[in-house]
Amino acid sequence: MVKTVNWFAETLTPKFYVALTGTSSFISGIILIFEWWYFKKYGVSFIEHVSLTHISPWFGVDVDLGEGQSQHVSECKVWRNPLNLFRGAEYQRFYAATQKEPLTFHDMNLMSQDQQTFFVCELDKGKPECELMLKAWRERKPEQRIEFAKQALEEKADYVPALLLIAEEECTMLVDIERILRQAFKLAETQFRKSAQAQQSNSVSPEQEVTHKRDSNIYVYAKRRLAMCLRRLKKIKEAVKLFRELVKDFPVSPFNVHENLIEALLELQQYPDVQSVLTRYDDISLPKSACICYSVALLKARAVADKFSPDIASKRGLSTAEMAAVEAIHRAVEFNPHVPKYLLEMKPLVLPPEHILKRGDSEAVAYSFYHLRHWMRIEGALNLLHCTWEGTFRALPNPLESGQVFYPYPSVIENMDKEILPPFHDVSVYPKKELPFFILFTAGLCSVTALLAILTHKYPDKMADLIRNIAFTISDPLVLLAERIFTILPSALHQYLTQF
Repeated sequence: MVKTVNWFAETLTPKFYVALTGTSSFISGIILIFEWWYFKKYGVSFIEHVSLTHISPWFGVDVDLGEGQSQHVSECKVWRNPLNLFRGAEYQRFYAATQKEPLTFHDMNLMSQDQQTFFVCELDKGKPECELMLKAWRERKPEQRIEFAKQALEEKADYVPALLLIAEEECTMLVDIERILRQAFKLAETQFRKSAQAQQSNSVSPEQEVTHKRDSNIYVYAKRRLAMCLRRLKKIKEAVKLFRELVKDFPVSPFNVHENLIEALLELQQYPDVQSVLTRYDDISLPKSACICYSVALLKARAVADKFSPDIASKRGLSTAEMAAVEAIHRAVEFNPHVPKYLLEMKPLVLPPEHILKRGDSEAVAYSFYHLRHWMRIEGALNLLHCTWEGTFRALPNPLESGQVFYPYPSVIENMDKEILPPFHDVSVYPKKELPFFILFTAGLCSVTALLAILTHKYPDKMADLIRNIAFTISDPLVLLAERIFTILPSALHQYLTQF
């Protein structure tokens, strides 16, 4: 057998070794490229994923990820962005200037579902104006949506959902949007008052309850969008008045109007009023948001930021007010760790999407787009944030497993954010993922085999001798071990094995 191995090794030419190492390098390079693409897109190694989900059960290894995944999915609810812009006047103008779509199809589809849910009830089905608006919301092309909305207005001149769509998508100037939204708001208010009066009667039918709920949604949406338009037109006091009325009349609203009120009050620099709103909504029983957490941190930082110095603080220690501000910043960063990079201008901003994931990069973009100016207005606030925000991560060594104030950070937010944020935006990842073992292994294998292919091509004889020596060094102990085993085996078994 040893002679056979030696004869086979002697017959191999240097070209064979060049082809062998070159082919190995090429195959490992393809595997490396595929692994890297799969990791960048899905956040896991393909080989590791297949091993855990398909191969491990063959060996009786139970990989139970269902409970954690279901918990994270429940935490990753998609929320409507309370600070979304106007499509025609802002999103479409951005596309005309850059030829880049600021909204993804998934984001727009979610908005279409929201509009069908809030603006239509069972009693509207079959009405011509309603059927036209349903077509408009399901249509992808803006021109076709606007055309369907105009046809709906021809069927019913005071149909508010059609006016809202035209204001949102056809108007390219905020003053035109204000004019149409005021008209829509008056119509929605009239209809809402009528249905509210019907609710006050002793006998309220189910049809009246459904109609009143629909009219309430349209009324709140139209009033909120009018206030947001006024905010964009710098008519902030009038906008604050409308936001206050909405918060008073509808304290629990699916549109999160209190975040609009907080932002408008910050623009007016009415910090005591902001504190009163935060006291009401920063409650343990209510859902948190980046707007609430970072606004609390901003107000606490405002009290100490102008006199804060990291050198002096390191010598004498933090005062009580400074410690409260730092703890508020750590709490905000734990809730959403992506915001500081935008506030500190370490990462470029894009237009906010129409939907967000709380604690995700989409929420960070939406918050920073409006609130960066408020942090810049307070002297020293960004300096305090810059000096303290990274300390949060030292207190959270395993953010996916446990947290201090909030639940562990959901691990599936990154992939969901990629569906909401535009493709030209580099989605922020937290915590920073280490490269999987199989990517490092295939990278090393590709590099080693490529180096061997180059050396074999340049020094064929020397490399062929080296490979033969290595092969002999490895094969000789194996051959001796096989011969020793055959001497120990019974002769009958030996004869039986040699027949094959």
